[in-house]
Amino acid sequence: MARAIWLVLDSLGIGGAPDAASYGDAGADTFGHIAAACAAAARGPLRLPNLTRLGLPHAHALASGQVAAGLAPLPAAQGQWGCMIERACGKDTPSGHWESAGVVLQQPFGLFAAPEQSFPPELLAALIEQARLPGVLGNCHASGTEIIARLGAEHIASGKPIVYTSADSVFQVAAHEQHFGLERLYEVCHLARELLAPWNIGRVIARPFIGEPATGFTRTGNRHDYALAPPGQTLLDAVCAAGGEVFAVGKISDIFAARGVSHSLLASGHDALFDATLQALARAESGALVATNFVDFDSVYGHRRDVPGYAAALEAFDARLPELMAAMRAGDIVVLSADHGCDPTWPGSDHTRECVPLLAWGPDLAPRALGRRGSFADLGQGLASHLRLPPLAAGVSFLED
Repeated sequence: MARAIWLVLDSLGIGGAPDAASYGDAGADTFGHIAAACAAAARGPLRLPNLTRLGLPHAHALASGQVAAGLAPLPAAQGQWGCMIERACGKDTPSGHWESAGVVLQQPFGLFAAPEQSFPPELLAALIEQARLPGVLGNCHASGTEIIARLGAEHIASGKPIVYTSADSVFQVAAHEQHFGLERLYEVCHLARELLAPWNIGRVIARPFIGEPATGFTRTGNRHDYALAPPGQTLLDAVCAAGGEVFAVGKISDIFAARGVSHSLLASGHDALFDATLQALARAESGALVATNFVDFDSVYGHRRDVPGYAAALEAFDARLPELMAAMRAGDIVVLSADHGCDPTWPGSDHTRECVPLLAWGPDLAPRALGRRGSFADLGQGLASHLRLPPLAAGVSFLED
């Protein structure tokens, strides 16, 4: 039996979803706008030889209706390529990952829509009392780096953690690792996870940072997500039920609430995540799934609207792909996808509702176009069929149609 590798290029949307206008995202195109900015700049067009061979610009052209700037003419792809449309409502991390693993969210997560005074007073009152806090700061929609820069000094002086949200279903808590304490931050987030049950919020995220007011603050790699569990059996559950092992690299374990995870490999930064992926693959036996989320595309570049940074990160990721392909053996498959968009040229700092790529390659896999897929769940169904697992509840296998 073969092995499967699933790489999530977090936020790499490839053009607006059919319902993007309903989310205020008509015209969003993460990959296309990055490519256009690069082609217009002195640095020149995006250099993605390996992702191009796998069919990324081909998938983008299918989703957006045009070839990305600087990438024409497109060579014949050497992998299987297509685009996927999300069935679940929203543009958040859990619903995108869960649907890709075979569970389509039927009811959308709750949101805190008010830009200011975002959280219900009774929620904050309970958190302050039960966590024995002197109060909280923030209570608004914000970019994480911006609100830490703005309120970090007051947080240190007062001992009050910073709480904030966004257009996604999140309750985020930022606190200083030394002045507040990392373990105390985790305890506050764990308590918040319990208190948020009536609001059906997808994730509570601990956002630790270091630094001092005089020199500035920096977020650390000790982020931790407290997610709701998927409401059905995922691909990860199915692998484990069949006796296989799941190697969850990066924040994959957090996103699936540690369910269906045999080994959790933590790493911070794309190079470390890639190294951990290669280490997991070296340990993986037949029937195993290695799943990695490359979060910096989203958290470091997308949300911060850093176009040059996003482009450079794509090129660095592309340069390492041959290492993974060389480590694969006959019968293996690697699938690359995303969970939503986060167009760094778009107003604000939130995710964007976009189509995402579906790219597949293996030593024995014949290249072909996969077309426009009606659900992210086609990815999970395809990997389930590859691993000879019983069919998942949702999706049409991209390997069998």
